[in-house]
Amino acid sequence: MAGEQLRRSFPRKVDLLLERGHLDLVIGVAEERGEWFCAKGAAKELCRSGEFTGALKVMEPFVATGWRTASWAKADILLQAGRTDKALDLIRPDEESRASQVVCRNRAELLARAGRVDAAIDLLVPHISESWIRTVLVEITEGQSRDEQVLELIAPHAEAARRARDEGRWDYSCSDAQELQARVLERAGHIDEAIQVLGENMADDRYLTLNTVTAYAELLARHGRLNELHELVTGQEARSVLHIYAGALRDLGRGEEAEVVMRDAIAADDWVGYRAWLSSALLRDGRLDDAITVAEPGFSWYDCSNLLAPLVHLLLDQPEKLLHLLEHPLTVPHHGHEEFQRCWRAFALAGLGRVQEAITVVETHPDPWTDPLIARARLLSAAGHLAAAAAELRGLGTLEARAELFEVLVQQGQAAEAIAAHPTVAEQRAAEAKTVSVPLREDGYSLEPPF
Repeated sequence: MAGEQLRRSFPRKVDLLLERGHLDLVIGVAEERGEWFCAKGAAKELCRSGEFTGALKVMEPFVATGWRTASWAKADILLQAGRTDKALDLIRPDEESRASQVVCRNRAELLARAGRVDAAIDLLVPHISESWIRTVLVEITEGQSRDEQVLELIAPHAEAARRARDEGRWDYSCSDAQELQARVLERAGHIDEAIQVLGENMADDRYLTLNTVTAYAELLARHGRLNELHELVTGQEARSVLHIYAGALRDLGRGEEAEVVMRDAIAADDWVGYRAWLSSALLRDGRLDDAITVAEPGFSWYDCSNLLAPLVHLLLDQPEKLLHLLEHPLTVPHHGHEEFQRCWRAFALAGLGRVQEAITVVETHPDPWTDPLIARARLLSAAGHLAAAAAELRGLGTLEARAELFEVLVQQGQAAEAIAAHPTVAEQRAAEAKTVSVPLREDGYSLEPPF
């Protein structure tokens, strides 16, 4: 595992310590080792229990370095403590920083939380041409009785999107404005107007991205406008919105009808997205064999991630069903990704207590992304053999092994020893250039084995 990945996983480990009541240890690591994620996690936990003085003390060494992120965190603590003026003074922007969209966004969010919504809006207006700033504007004004003002600010950008399409231009700087306009109309209670605005955009082909189509479909679904939604899904963007229609039918208790809709779509256009949605829906209904049958045509494709991985991830906490999936006659090996199927199978076996069989699988077919000895320890841990897993990891001594050892020791109730074993930030950074990262799919599924 790369040093960078170790650092990215550290917030989860801080949460693990806090969940098990080791706040004092987390504070100690923040102070002694300068671990930012420990300081951030400890401050959040202290604020949750109203111990704002302690939270400020944890944060102060990081603030003293001049690091802006720490100053924002301190301001947040002060705001929670009711010291609004002090919080706002701490991050008051000068003329130079007013030009920074990030600074203005952060301060606007803090102002809105402090009840100073008009000041927050004023801070964002100079940057309103940026799509992500418009999103922030919509988010911080929700429930603040400023919808009419927000609509006035967004309307020119929504019109710019429509005009761009009329002129054959793809001006993505305003591509989100139409759905934001509809979102504000909806929350202001103008449901019909929101639907009309986006519906006319669809009818006249005056939108820039599929996100706008999706926003319209979701708006129709939320308000039970299934006739308009059905009309939309029969158009040119069916692949983007048919799952929303099918999901709306399921939400209304019309699951059989949703299944027919998706099967008809597969028959007419055998697209992987339709199969992925239907197989996952069937699995959630407890119909594992049916889900496998639907997904099977894609199992042998060059990339197993589109149809097999979603089913696997839904079954990670059900090892018996996971093993059934992986050993099913239709679940054939995947070109280029056979190793992931074997790792998933080993994980399922370990979860069923068949740890020696699991170890034999990974030893016979080593995973190219993971040290086989680390994989062995993970399997022992997954099977509940924590002492044996810890012994394996202690014998390796690598950064990855020490990071794995941390979690095993925490599960054993040895939090202090776990912290001592975990690689320091300096060690992790030194390792970053020397290791290869595990690939991630674009949709967020990791192809790394789950043990």
